[in-house]
Amino acid sequence: MAPIPELLAKKKARDEAAAKAAVTAAAEAKKAAKAKRSAIFKKAEAYAKEYIAEEKEIIRLKREAKAAGGFYCEPEHKLLFVVRIKGLNKIHPKTKKILQLLRLRQINNGIFLRVSKATMGLLKYVEPYVTFGYPNLKTVRALLYKRGYGKVNGNRIPLTDNSIIEAALGKYGIVCMEDLVHEIYTVGPAFKQASNFLWPFKLIAASGGMHRKRVHYVEGGHAGNRQNYINNLVAKMGC
Repeated sequence: MAPIPELLAKKKARDEAAAKAAVTAAAEAKKAAKAKRSAIFKKAEAYAKEYIAEEKEIIRLKREAKAAGGFYCEPEHKLLFVVRIKGLNKIHPKTKKILQLLRLRQINNGIFLRVSKATMGLLKYVEPYVTFGYPNLKTVRALLYKRGYGKVNGNRIPLTDNSIIEAALGKYGIVCMEDLVHEIYTVGPAFKQASNFLWPFKLIAASGGMHRKRVHYVEGGHAGNRQNYINNLVAKMGC
């Protein structure tokens, strides 16, 4: 048998070492992914238990108040979902600028906002052009899972993988979709970063159409604060 040239022997040894390293790296990556999935499932279970416990506590307090002959006043809402319903015709420059600051540049765009005095002041100024209310957990989850897009290097990227969320928000402890849902719904400490990461939601026109857009919701129109009924509107707009 002819001897193998030195260069070929070195190349063969190098290829074998690289193949072995690749197999080891793949095994470690698979093990790490399995551990991460397990951690994500545990966090999702913990969040579900937290939501259920919160609902049960509210029901308990309502029953106690009713038994005592009083009534239970629920805590103030912390989260808003704002949808733009009107275009730019005959719009004041200041109103246009506020809509741009809120990232509501197109009709049927929607964003999450924290309830605050400053936020409510801005919304009051642009009230004829938007409708808003207090989304529930089902609405928040539907928006993120069905129409959630993230802002990655200035690009609109669909949230199809937890790795996209982890790369952008991992330093805030948000590594998966359920973390993002929890942060938005509870208006957590990293709400600002999570909200800015989300691209404005592009909803479809509401089924059945919108009549009397200029009129406030309480007067039979669609503009302004519709409180919990925002959930019905979002369901009609593709979620």
